[in-house]
Amino acid sequence: MSHYERIADLTVTIESVSRRRHAANTTSGFERTTTEYRLAGDGVVGRGEDVTYETADHDALAGTDPIDIEGEWTIDELSDRLDEIDLFHGHEPANETSRNYRRWAVESAALDLALRQRGESLGERLGVDPEPVRFVVSTRLGDPPSTDRVEALLARDPELEFKLDPTPEWPEAAFETLRETDAVRVLDLKGWYKGTEVDVEPDPELYRDVFAAFPAAVVEDPAFTPATSALVQPQADRLSFDYPIDGVESLESLPVEPGWCNIKPSRFGTLESLFETIAYCEEEGIQPYGGGQFELASGRTAIQTLAALCYPDAPNDVAPRAYNDPDAEPPYPKSPLRPSDDAVGFEF
Repeated sequence: MSHYERIADLTVTIESVSRRRHAANTTSGFERTTTEYRLAGDGVVGRGEDVTYETADHDALAGTDPIDIEGEWTIDELSDRLDEIDLFHGHEPANETSRNYRRWAVESAALDLALRQRGESLGERLGVDPEPVRFVVSTRLGDPPSTDRVEALLARDPELEFKLDPTPEWPEAAFETLRETDAVRVLDLKGWYKGTEVDVEPDPELYRDVFAAFPAAVVEDPAFTPATSALVQPQADRLSFDYPIDGVESLESLPVEPGWCNIKPSRFGTLESLFETIAYCEEEGIQPYGGGQFELASGRTAIQTLAALCYPDAPNDVAPRAYNDPDAEPPYPKSPLRPSDDAVGFEF
C-alpha cells in the first residue's frame, strides 16, 4: 500500500476554517509573509501554511470569507472538492505556482486535523518510524559576497553543513574558503527561475567553477543552454532540480535523469502528487531531500516531518527557523533534529 493510500481514506470532521497571518524579517534581507490555514473540529485544530511569496496575494485575503469546506470528508474526497474551489477568491495570484502553495496549505491542514482527531502521528499512520533529521543551513553570501556568516556559524558548530546560492559575483577567494571548509553539500544555481528577484543568468564560467570547486556536492537547478549544456550533461548523477518540479510528469520531462530531487511539498499542491513523486524517486533511484521556503509556522514542522519519515539522512534544507531569523541568538539547534516521543498530527 502506498503512502497516499494509507491516508486517502482517513476521515476528517471540519467544523470551522480560519486563517492567521505571519510576517518576519529573514537573514536573506526581505520580510517574509505567510498565511496559516487552521481547520478545527472535535476540539482540535489542524494547521497548514501557505508559503506564497508575494505579500499582495496574502493582502488580498483580507475581507474574504474562509473557504466553505465544513463537514465530514475523507482526505481524498476533500482533495476532489478543492478542485472546485477558487482559493484565491477571484484574485489572480502574481505567480501561478502560488495556487499549489495555497492548495498545499489546506490539504496539509486537513491531514494534520485528521491525524489529531485520532491522536496519532503521520509516522504511525504510514507505518514508518521517524529518524533524526540531518539538515543543511541555506544562506546567501550577500552583496558584495562574503563568507563571513558561513565561517561564523562553523566557529560555533563545526559540524554544520550548508546549501549555498553561487553567483557570478563570487570571488575566487570565496570558492577557496568554502572548499576548504568541506561543509558545502548543495549549491543552487537557480538557472530555472524567470522573472523573480533571485534569478541567476546561466553563466558557463560560474558553472565550471562550481563543478570544479565542489566535486562531491549536489548541484541544483542548472540551466541547459547552448553555452552550459556541455558542462551540465556529464554531471547528471549529482544534479538536482527544484523549481520545475511539481509532480512525476515534471521529473520525467527533465533533459537528464538526475541523481537527486529537492522535495518542496508546497510545489506539489496535493498530498497525492507529493507522495506519488517521492515514490517515483525511490523507484527510479533518484535521491530525494527536503526543501524549505522560509516557513514561519506549521509549514516548517511539516517539511521536517516528511524528511524524518522519507529521507532523514539526505542534505535536507529544513533547518530550524533560528537560522533564517536575523534576531535569533545562539546557541542554535544542532543537526540532526531528534524525533519526539509525543508527536501527533503532522509532527515527528
